[in-house]
Amino acid sequence: MNYRYVVQELRHHRHRTLVNVMGIAVGIALFVAINSVSSAYQEAVSLPFKSLGTDMIVQRPEKRASDSAQSAAVMRGIRLPFSNQLLSKEDLAQIQAIEAIDSYATSLLLWEFGKTGFRTIMGVDSSQPSLGPVKATEWIKEGRFPGKGEILVEKHYAKFAHTKMGDSIEIGGRSYKVVGLLEIREGAQAASANMYLPISEARDLIGTGADSANVAFLRLKNPSQLGSVKADLSKNLSGVSVTSSDSFMELMGGISKISDQFSFLASIVAFGGAVFLIVKTMLANLVERTREIGILKAVGWTEKDIQKQLMGEALLQAMLGGIAGLAIGYVLSFALGFLSIPLATPWELNLVPAFAKNTEAAVQSVQLPVRLSVTLSAISLLLSFAAGGLASYAMGSRAARMKPAEILRQL
Repeated sequence: MNYRYVVQELRHHRHRTLVNVMGIAVGIALFVAINSVSSAYQEAVSLPFKSLGTDMIVQRPEKRASDSAQSAAVMRGIRLPFSNQLLSKEDLAQIQAIEAIDSYATSLLLWEFGKTGFRTIMGVDSSQPSLGPVKATEWIKEGRFPGKGEILVEKHYAKFAHTKMGDSIEIGGRSYKVVGLLEIREGAQAASANMYLPISEARDLIGTGADSANVAFLRLKNPSQLGSVKADLSKNLSGVSVTSSDSFMELMGGISKISDQFSFLASIVAFGGAVFLIVKTMLANLVERTREIGILKAVGWTEKDIQKQLMGEALLQAMLGGIAGLAIGYVLSFALGFLSIPLATPWELNLVPAFAKNTEAAVQSVQLPVRLSVTLSAISLLLSFAAGGLASYAMGSRAARMKPAEILRQL
């Protein structure tokens, strides 16, 4: 292969080269953008659980809550949420007995209905520092995690309630000193509350015994066992609610299913269309080079030499197109990363009362986590070279059928 001749040929026909390179670039850019957005949707639905280091959440709903139009008999003071009744010792023992569960943490979520309005209180167990709402300690913006008689307040609620560090807050007739402010991390609304305190303090507020909790956060040894563990929990713990990332996927509806099942196919179709146009363009250009190929054969170039030359031109254009496509795809992915998508919260994880379930509180906005992975980049480059190889094969086969005598007779 004459590399100098390859470069000169491409430079001499700049317009043709640019069309071929941009055709591959557009196909690669579409492939990268579609697949990166698809991966981003998959990551978005798992973000609420990833932020808490958990794979699933177990709760026990109130039996009367099955009728969403029926409110609780008592709506004043401290009470358990409709979707978060106490998990018994037997429930927790059943959870611990499942071999596929690596670790679990519990919390006690409370509601308070007072004269000044409604607020949520989360009792946090610090025994598992990397699992569940105890990760709120990582979100503290000011102050520290509370001890006995102290409380941690969510930043936006503190602003709404005109509360600052050192103030006292009364909950259930007890006074707590504000020792910290925190800001909930994006996607962690499953563990969001207005106020946080040690779980022992929360148990004293509701008057339950030691070890009582109403939310369990589970981490699996192998995430692929999610389906089987979920089935075991539903079978062994009658009436419990088990929530995982697929619960968010169901609520996202058709767009997530299309993204999951057809994104790769759609990107391949888009790329295939670009490759078809490239091959068609190169074969059409080959007709223009009939005279050149005839002369090369007449002066002693073999069919193999010509095929190598055409292959070099096609692969070089494919390489340039692949690099350009990756650059365009990266820019598109970076731009899409600024988009936010509404992520509907499964009702059992929504922290507002049942009669408010149709409000905007059930929907959280999550920034689309679009990233360009090394694997996707490598696959894209391989596809661009495959396009170049296909084009060179088609041109080589066409050129091999050209007879020098017939070509020169037409000149």
